[in-house]
Amino acid sequence: MDKIRAMQVFVRIVEANSFTKAAETLGLPRAALTATIQNLESYLGTTLLQRTTRRLSLTPDGAEYHAHCLQILDAVEASEEAFRGGAAAKPRGTLRVDLPGAVGQNVVLPRLGEFARRWPELALTVSVTDRLVDLTQEGIDCTLRVGDLQDSSLVGRQVGSMRFVTCAAPSYLAEHGTPASIEGLAQHQGIVHFSGRTGRPFDWDFVVNGEVVNAQVKGRIAINNADANVTCALQGLGISQAATYQVRRHLESGALVELFKETPPVPMPVSLLYPQGRMAAAKLRVFAEWVREVMEAEPDLRLQA
Repeated sequence: MDKIRAMQVFVRIVEANSFTKAAETLGLPRAALTATIQNLESYLGTTLLQRTTRRLSLTPDGAEYHAHCLQILDAVEASEEAFRGGAAAKPRGTLRVDLPGAVGQNVVLPRLGEFARRWPELALTVSVTDRLVDLTQEGIDCTLRVGDLQDSSLVGRQVGSMRFVTCAAPSYLAEHGTPASIEGLAQHQGIVHFSGRTGRPFDWDFVVNGEVVNAQVKGRIAINNADANVTCALQGLGISQAATYQVRRHLESGALVELFKETPPVPMPVSLLYPQGRMAAAKLRVFAEWVREVMEAEPDLRLQA
């Protein structure tokens, strides 16, 4: 049995979620794919796929084997690229990317067309989510994350720096007054933005005389989505600390008012994370370079000197 070919067939079936569709893309009879999977399952001594007339799903062993297949096939592809032309090799295959909700929807996806046109032989599978994903177990090549990096098993490459602003709607300030100091935030309603990945509230940190000062913020509204955080602020539900790129137009229109201009919040790094050894693959390398370009084009997201 050609193990690499069997892995490729298995991965294609999982991606297509269908034996018939996978057979069409591979240019093989459906019976050939069925025989390949049967031989593979027999060789491994386990069931990889649960098949019914209506549904195709991975078994727990199948999900684990699928993650290993992706790593192995990526390594094979990277080795081939090294001999086809190294850094000059054109990326091909499928790149699996995880993006955080707000940055993915508002910054990366609006420009994805230019990346697709630049590299026409590269397919993309993109998930947009704020949950904490396991790149290895879920077969994802890279993820974009905002904030300090916690997962030491992944390699991080900073591609941007997210600035923040503390702001509130004029209606909120008219009703509750404007806090005179950072300490005064404790007497106000804050919109508590918590991480969809970890469930923990984001800290409100400010730079005061060159030092980081943490503000104590509480409020009736807690939300786990950055866009929703801004929506709540626009309704006058409390004071918000939001990414500058998300609220700049609202600040310019007067729909939101910036607070504490002289003591800005601490920026957060925007990083591309990937498993050890993956950057050798051309598809990941060109994506990392392109994401850096996207961040550089945004004044509120580009790396600080």
